[in-house]
Amino acid sequence: MELNLSVQDNKNTISAEELGAFIASLQKETGEIPWSAGGKTDPWDHVESAMGLSVGGFYAEAVRAYEWLAGQQLPDGSWWSATKDGAVIDPTKETHFSAYMAVGVFHHYLVTGNVNFLKSMWPAVSKGIDYAVSMQAPEGEIFWAKNKDGVVDSMALLTGCSSIHMSIKCAFAIAEIIGKKRPQWEKADRLLETAIKNKPDLFNRIKSRFSMDWYYPVLCGAVTGAEAKKRIDKSWEKFVVPEWGVRCVSDHPWVTIAESAELVLALTAIGDIFRARLVFGWIADKRYSDGSFWMGATFPDGVIWPEEKTGWTAAAVLLAWDALNEITPAAKLFSHQFWGPRQKSKHQY
Repeated sequence: MELNLSVQDNKNTISAEELGAFIASLQKETGEIPWSAGGKTDPWDHVESAMGLSVGGFYAEAVRAYEWLAGQQLPDGSWWSATKDGAVIDPTKETHFSAYMAVGVFHHYLVTGNVNFLKSMWPAVSKGIDYAVSMQAPEGEIFWAKNKDGVVDSMALLTGCSSIHMSIKCAFAIAEIIGKKRPQWEKADRLLETAIKNKPDLFNRIKSRFSMDWYYPVLCGAVTGAEAKKRIDKSWEKFVVPEWGVRCVSDHPWVTIAESAELVLALTAIGDIFRARLVFGWIADKRYSDGSFWMGATFPDGVIWPEEKTGWTAAAVLLAWDALNEITPAAKLFSHQFWGPRQKSKHQY
């Protein structure tokens, strides 16, 4: 598939191929993609980086990334929260980490149209969703993790649950394409969506200081329409810093490129293209001379911190850039319009 991977957007030009090459430079021979050169690896950010590879046109590298991840899956469908050089450094098993593979796998399918890839990844995707759903509370929220001894931490995170909701949607889409049925997920997802939309007290409120708790319910499509716009407008000034981007935490003078890019995705999801392009314009030049993006910066002094060059930050920018400019067929992945017809009629892909 030939794609136009470099698009001019006013004064900002992003080369998807260049950013994809940066992510590929971090990838190990095994397919593993650590955060940065010599850094740790976690399943969620590994998938995010693999999605960046797909947008950048590095299809073989993306497939290797998913194959490596499938090979690391634990018998219960989960993954360790973090490893480094093959050693487990965080033996927690998080539910949103287990589920997110579905998003990446479906994203790669949208880019390439490779049904055989979906079939090969289905066992790992299905087991990952099963693990997450197995830790759902009666009111719909999903507990965030088990420790290495199998003890459940009965805390639910709004951002994590939103990510799981998006993951289940993608897993259902994969199932429809390859002819699989998972009716046990339907009730679980309805309860989860209702909890995200209507039951904020079920979730850890300390995390409400984080911008992801603000826009993730919109990004995942649990909150839509007028309510989505209302939610974005309500906390805009709390998190958005003009000319800089999005604060990671509301009371810290620190903007992060990944969170800014994800807000762009949430805005494009609801059709707010003007503000999406505005925010993207603020972060487009916040990169090193090699083209990789800063993780974040303090303001107004402009100190780059931390100085780590992460593949998942580059991937988040690539996903936002794609959503704005439709350089791949996966640009619509987070669009609420894309998912609306799917819920009414099958086989929309």
